[in-house]
Amino acid sequence: MCMDRTAWSKRIMQECCLCPRNCKVNRRKGQRGYCQETGELVVARAALHMWEETCISGKEGSGTVFFSGCNMGCVFCQNYSIARSKVGKPISVKRLARIFLELQEQGANNINLVTPTHYVPQITEALDMAKQEGLRLPIVYNTSGYEKTETIQMLKGYVDIYLPDFKYMEEELAKKYSHAPDYPAYAKEALEEMVSQVGSLKFDEKTGRMKRGVIVRHLVLPGHVKNAKAVIRYLYETYGERIMISIMNQYTPMEQVKDDPLLARKVTKREYERVVDYAMELGVECGFIQEGEVASESFIPEFDGEGV
Repeated sequence: MCMDRTAWSKRIMQECCLCPRNCKVNRRKGQRGYCQETGELVVARAALHMWEETCISGKEGSGTVFFSGCNMGCVFCQNYSIARSKVGKPISVKRLARIFLELQEQGANNINLVTPTHYVPQITEALDMAKQEGLRLPIVYNTSGYEKTETIQMLKGYVDIYLPDFKYMEEELAKKYSHAPDYPAYAKEALEEMVSQVGSLKFDEKTGRMKRGVIVRHLVLPGHVKNAKAVIRYLYETYGERIMISIMNQYTPMEQVKDDPLLARKVTKREYERVVDYAMELGVECGFIQEGEVASESFIPEFDGEGV
């Protein structure tokens, strides 16, 4: 991209096209697009989080910052209250920079930006401030995967670890559950840019904590083993061991999907085993699986403004 970050940041919020929705609303003047957020920075929670992949959370926890709003709006979202901007506190960019430093002081292994896409201009500004004041932790970009390559390019030099979802290979499923039939195409392009930026996987030899690289998550949905297999096949055949694949079975049925014949139930043990077995048959060795009964609301933090 020929435009520098400063000029891009000023322009993008006036006719927002940060994500594939391309709403083109003037968020600086208070207009709201699909993400439900204006140009005002809104955060729902900032605290140590213990339930990410082991190389992200470690023993101390990941310094997670949950941003309000979301450009995906999946019907089954377990963070529904913040995704649809029901909770959160407006803060300044300067306060966000201070939050990063406070998490570092608490012993966080990294700064974990959760659902950050629609705030990329403010986040990069806050990171510049925080680094000038001593921020030295790896930065994790924790995203739905529904990203534009141009936006990811603006994060070069800021992000050390990309933690995207890859939700769908089936366009119809993406349309049905996330109103985004173009999700597979955008997710593929964005992931290619992420891998290109951060390169090979790097870990701290003593602690095992991740320092650099890409972990791609796939949440297995009830009744959709075929989609899960297609996602894993694409990831492994395209990237091999250049990325880690995290196969998740923690889907939690929420109130808003209680009438859906599939989404109203948990993933069965057999469904998850079929996906994991398929990954092993392909040769996947670099990644994570979840064991035991983990589909529990205990994985959903309280969005009560802690740390904000």
